[in-house]
Amino acid sequence: MRLTNTLSGRKEEFIPGGSPVKMYVCGPTPYDSAHIGHAMSYVIFDVLRRYLEYRGYAVKHVQNFTDIDDKIIARAREAGVSPSDLAEKYIAEFFRDMDDLNVARAHVYPRVTREIPDIIAAIKSLVEKGFAYVTPAGNVYFSVRKYPRYGELSHRRPDEMLAGARVEAGEDKADPLDFALWKAARPGEPAWESPWGPGRPGWHIECSVMSLKYLGEELDIHGGGQDLIFPHHENERAQSEALTGRVPFVRYWVHNGLLQLGGEKMSKSLGNLITVREALERYSADGLRVFILSSHYRRPLLFTEEAVQAAARGAERLRFAARQPARGDAPLDFDPDGFRARFIEAMDDDLNTPEALAALFDLAREVNRAREAGQDIRPAQEVLLELAGVLGLRLETPAAELAARPFIDLLVEVRSELRSRKLFDLSDRIRDRLRELGIILEDTPQGTVWRVGRGG
Repeated sequence: MRLTNTLSGRKEEFIPGGSPVKMYVCGPTPYDSAHIGHAMSYVIFDVLRRYLEYRGYAVKHVQNFTDIDDKIIARAREAGVSPSDLAEKYIAEFFRDMDDLNVARAHVYPRVTREIPDIIAAIKSLVEKGFAYVTPAGNVYFSVRKYPRYGELSHRRPDEMLAGARVEAGEDKADPLDFALWKAARPGEPAWESPWGPGRPGWHIECSVMSLKYLGEELDIHGGGQDLIFPHHENERAQSEALTGRVPFVRYWVHNGLLQLGGEKMSKSLGNLITVREALERYSADGLRVFILSSHYRRPLLFTEEAVQAAARGAERLRFAARQPARGDAPLDFDPDGFRARFIEAMDDDLNTPEALAALFDLAREVNRAREAGQDIRPAQEVLLELAGVLGLRLETPAAELAARPFIDLLVEVRSELRSRKLFDLSDRIRDRLRELGIILEDTPQGTVWRVGRGG
């Protein structure tokens, strides 16, 4: 198996440091509802974890919540609630959304506000080692120029970064490139006591401390969106390696492309977003996952109604092939193991989900052909469900369809009787009305079958 390592910019053979595979994925800042840009990242790393487990690796997956942040404080003030209450609301909503998307829960979900003593201890150690300094105002900054490998992850030189760096109002750092480890308290904001006075952590140190605490000094995989490469992951790498003295902090840096709407990155701050809940009200989880996985994870993905609808139809085709009963018991005239081999070859090649999905769709086509030929398709359906499960696809019959099934079956029977009596006007009327409702009838030599033709 090979993964593209952002640090080297190349595909590298995946060789973990041991067992379990240690995987840390940057989690959300819970100040608003999760949008499908978030869903894209979490679905991708969910599939990476599922595939590693499918290939026999044990995985320990940690994902944080940044539950104290400028955005949380500002939104809580607007809403007239405490920052902790606001964060709790959106953390609960996040779990519901991810469960509905069939994103497997991480093994540990550390929260910044519960790790403050360890964060303070880490900052204190960086100060003692000379990598950080305290200002008279009670802020603590990491001294970027003390870390010689700074810029390697984002492939930038510090001098180039300096051209775009600036010191914001209220900052008292010695160098524009330096970043905050501890922010002195501001009036009306949550704060914790520290050796430098009351305040709260900077963003970057939080992830370092939580990943080191729950996974150790060397991670196998650190994941997140490409927008986190700089400054967040660059800073995280610098302070973690400075803190422990161990290189590398991360063996494989894996970053996904970003979801775009109208050519711009989808984000809360830009306001051009579709929430996960809104998307799930219009499309199934399988449809959304097929949409996300139809593009390679490192590429940007453009959200359009047409693309998601096409993915939803694709998910429905897979479900139809996987769930329809066999019509005969003749032996299969093809080997489904060949499709499994194609799937594994694609996934081994830097998690190439578009090619993996292509193998699934080709297998589904063969299943449908074999079914029409009266063959026992159950072994092929088992392989289809097995591989779909690696991609987190449930391929389950929707509850509404299950409830409607007896009534649709009755209408199909009535239509068949009308056709046998050559009352084609009436039989066509039933067919057309069912199509308007999203039910497609297919007349075959073995009889009429039906499927859901839209929605996915």
